[in-house]
Amino acid sequence: MSALTLSTSSAATLRADAVVIGVAKGPKGPVVAAGAEAVDKAFDGKLAAVLEALGATGGEGETTKLPAPSGLKAPVVLAVGLGEAPAKDEGFAHEALRRAAGSAARALAGTKKAAFALPVEDADAAGAIAEGALLGAYSYRPAGNAAAKKNDKGAPLAEIALLGGKPRDKAFKAAAERAATVAEEVNRARDLVNMPPNELDPKAFAAAAQTAGKEFGLKVEVLDEKALLKGGFGGIMGVGRGSDAPPRLVRIGYTHPKAEKTLALVGKGITYDSGGISLKPAGHNETMKCDMAGAAAVFAAVVSAARLGLQVNVTGWLALAENMPSGSATRPGDVLKMYGGKTVEVLNTDAEGRLVLGDALARASEENPDAIVDVATLTGAMVLALGNRTFGVMGNDDAFRTSVYEIAEEVGEQAWPMPLPAELRKAMDSPVADFANMGERMGSGLLAGIFLKEFVGEGIAWAHLDIAGPAYHESAPYGYTPKGGTGSAVRTLVRLAEHTAAGDLG
Repeated sequence: MSALTLSTSSAATLRADAVVIGVAKGPKGPVVAAGAEAVDKAFDGKLAAVLEALGATGGEGETTKLPAPSGLKAPVVLAVGLGEAPAKDEGFAHEALRRAAGSAARALAGTKKAAFALPVEDADAAGAIAEGALLGAYSYRPAGNAAAKKNDKGAPLAEIALLGGKPRDKAFKAAAERAATVAEEVNRARDLVNMPPNELDPKAFAAAAQTAGKEFGLKVEVLDEKALLKGGFGGIMGVGRGSDAPPRLVRIGYTHPKAEKTLALVGKGITYDSGGISLKPAGHNETMKCDMAGAAAVFAAVVSAARLGLQVNVTGWLALAENMPSGSATRPGDVLKMYGGKTVEVLNTDAEGRLVLGDALARASEENPDAIVDVATLTGAMVLALGNRTFGVMGNDDAFRTSVYEIAEEVGEQAWPMPLPAELRKAMDSPVADFANMGERMGSGLLAGIFLKEFVGEGIAWAHLDIAGPAYHESAPYGYTPKGGTGSAVRTLVRLAEHTAAGDLG
């Protein structure tokens, strides 16, 4: 990951390969944002006019490169759009800063060092800029790939110097350190999602958790196929039995000696989803390595909590399986006995995520945490409802669901609260089991949440994040969001853990 430093140097005097400044959309044209005063002075106060002549508007994510005048040490100036200029008594929203920094970092791929002279009003703004730049500089670079050579022009920006930062100020230092930690863990999740499925099967994923556990002092327990069968985890075994790569359930736990609250996180980890016997049609298989993005987010969030030393206990449950068709695969019409004893008629083997999550939710509930949040690329219906950039938030407690939604908005992850209409439950009635894994087509994204609710322990606040839309980005990058795995929900889970540690959630 890119190196990050805080600097009190001037944008004119710091030696770097490029200096990044912000430009906003004003009522009469582009407006140079605070932080770029020294750069504007080098342009004799005409930087806004120069940018306008080059076609810059200040629109969000817009980048304009221009040669630096003699008054600057850096040879290149990169102007990045911040969007609409705020009112005089207001500063730029943190998400605007985060996205602008990400766009700039992407535009400077192949560059060794860049000085970011964006508006820094306080430590929180500095943290947002740092986080955006570190996330925007991400590039999936697998070991052994020829594209990872040092002279590759697409190599991530190597060093980020954040001007306006105060390296000796505790608040600024803490904000920078937090940004670096969270960004590194988001990028861990991105790497896992981007890995080819022949390299990341359930066993390999579990091994990655064990390695991280040793590095960060986490307690990691792995249930293999024998332990899952003996323990009665019929959902996970039912999904994974069609593959030559057997399933795993991983418990990864972080504890703090002074913690008063426990947060359980449950992640769907289908390392490849063919649909099983209910095979996906052509054109729907190519990105199904991303069906473990929920487990990747949970894994990264638990590691983040440990690295940040949060005063809360956080337990992650990674429900890992590969959904494949074979002679041993679960068939439509089979009945599975889930962990805890409930039975489920499988009407569609491509509705497998809820089966592995059901087992994991029931097991997580046995430890009686204060709250449970599950994360999953669960339904195409949620993508149809909310698009490719927004995840749905459901829950059994309106106040908790609202808190999770507001936390997502706070960190800049697009989310929307969704209902769990009681009348949809009847659609899952089955003549041969307690209920089925499918119901009516309309509202099927909500029905999946209703299914999961059946496995949450009595009296435990629970939220379900359906990240099917934003977990994997197939179009051109934007802001700090790359093509491929995005690390969706990691930042929401980390901030939720922070709020829980602070006692903000009751």
